[in-house]
Amino acid sequence: MHELHHETEPRALRQAFRRGEPPRVTAGLAPGYTQANLVVLPESSAFDFLRFCVRNPKPCPVLEVTDTGSPEPRLVASGADLRTDLPLYRLFRHGELVEELPDISAYWRDDLVSFLLGCSFTFEQALLDAGLPVRGLEAGATYTAYTTSLACLPAGRFSGPMVVTMRPMLPDEAVKAVRVTSRYPMAHGAPVHIGDPSAIGIRDLGQPDFGEPVELRPGETPVFWACGITPQVVALHSGVDFMITHAPGHMFITDVRDEELALR
Repeated sequence: MHELHHETEPRALRQAFRRGEPPRVTAGLAPGYTQANLVVLPESSAFDFLRFCVRNPKPCPVLEVTDTGSPEPRLVASGADLRTDLPLYRLFRHGELVEELPDISAYWRDDLVSFLLGCSFTFEQALLDAGLPVRGLEAGATYTAYTTSLACLPAGRFSGPMVVTMRPMLPDEAVKAVRVTSRYPMAHGAPVHIGDPSAIGIRDLGQPDFGEPVELRPGETPVFWACGITPQVVALHSGVDFMITHAPGHMFITDVRDEELALR
């Protein structure tokens, strides 16, 4: 097997996953390139999900929607194959998570439509560039996410709570982080909440629903951003008949540069 290095280009990484490299979280890979959340649905559900994304742009900023039946995201990674080029996928049936797998070719159908949604790994690099802390990367916990009491706006059969990621910061750092991440609306944008976790239904920061906990140090406040894991919780909540997504943290690496998504 070929070792995956942090400086590897997106196309080489995608090809490595296609060859069957062991699945791994993609945080820190191909720095400067946009990573994306994946949602795959039958065409019969795709318009309702697109409406859901339009109504909930913070957790679901749409980077690309593929042609029906095509696994190629031509706009963000021409020549890529969404059936094989992610490290790990999740399969949902009838509102249940039934399998995690490294290749979805066996489940591909001619009626499937793929959505690529912006990812917070984009603005994490911008935070680092601005001299702000990203505790998860410092501690080796690549993401820390919680299901909240914040309800997404429903669309058709799609409804459910918003998922958020959390990064601890000092108050002055949090103010600066709002300015930095506001430039990236296609990667979740500014925080949705700062401060008391219980105000958004989070009982224990030490028990995230996804990923690993990070330390909240004296004087720091938790800062919460909308998260692209939201569609997976919505699939469970809504009883969606068939949906394929990325496994949390195992993103699709595009050929788009992060700065191409930034507001000037």
